Amino acid sequence: MIRGIHHTAISTGNLERALQFYRDVLGFEEILSMSWESGDELAEQMNQITKLEASSGTLVILKAGNAFLELFEFATPEPRPSDPNRPVCDHGITHICLDVVDVDEEYERLKAAGMKFHCPPQDLADGRTTYGRDPDGNVIELLELKAQESSINLSFGEDASDR
Repeated sequence: MIRGIHHTAISTGNLERALQFYRDVLGFEEILSMSWESGDELAEQMNQITKLEASSGTLVILKAGNAFLELFEFATPEPRPSDPNRPVCDHGITHICLDVVDVDEEYERLKAAGMKFHCPPQDLADGRTTYGRDPDGNVIELLELKAQESSINLSFGEDASDR
């Protein structure tokens, strides 16, 4: 039985820059940080799980509300950078959505902090939203719902009483 999503993981070429964004700008709480070196016991476990060879790196786990975010910076094997302007229509994870209280206020705060946005917040049937990008180009959605119970209805148009 699947209970829900536990965390999302992002690989970055600059962990300190990613931490400054997610922890210091967005306000996620850092709850764990660890490193591993190629050949140590943790590396062997990581290699088996990730199907990498001779990996080494650092990971940090952050928390906001009931969501966890895992940031990786691999030293080995040498990672390939992704396109920081990758369109959201390309295959793969397209964005992380953050539930916010006031999307206009967060948009202005994050824009002033240097976050790049696709557009100002836009009205939807059940709320307001906008897409921006983290320092590596990953898309972050800011979503303000009119009513908390609308969280499922927004994307799928179903009435809460139908569930």
